[in-house]
Amino acid sequence: MISKGKWVGRKFSFDLKLEDFPLILERLRGTPARIEERIAELTQEKLRKKPDDSWSIQETVGHLGDLESLWTARLDDLRSGAKELTPADMTNTKTNSANHNAKTIEEVLRSFRSAREKFVYRLERLSKSEVLASGFHPRLKKPMRALDLAYFAAEHDDHHLARITELLRSYKLHQ
Repeated sequence: MISKGKWVGRKFSFDLKLEDFPLILERLRGTPARIEERIAELTQEKLRKKPDDSWSIQETVGHLGDLESLWTARLDDLRSGAKELTPADMTNTKTNSANHNAKTIEEVLRSFRSAREKFVYRLERLSKSEVLASGFHPRLKKPMRALDLAYFAAEHDDHHLARITELLRSYKLHQ
């Protein structure tokens, strides 16, 4: 099982080059479609099942949508020249109080897709100097450029996609 601590404990080197930026944008752009493909055949029951009191698949998708406001705030920080980036709420209050399981999966996916499209749209319009502008990441205790922010968000997506895959496997084993 992928735990919350595993994401928080990850280390990042942020040594990507400017030429990597288009590849990262494609990862970010593709996340909603990747999720939709993974969960297309799931019943509402499986989408909302909370194994071991962890987030359901639907709540995990909602969490990805919830974090779009953090990525956007950090992008705004970088563009405004802020010395330190907006910190994350490490208790995930937004996700834990959103009640994503009370919504339809279509609503959750639509919200995430819409927010992600806006984030990618803004990233695509950055100048080279804006892509390389940096601010201090408060938890990682290191500088983060807009390039690194995009990479960090893509890695966060993949972390949660791996969790969704893990849940899907467990559901197939218990059929």
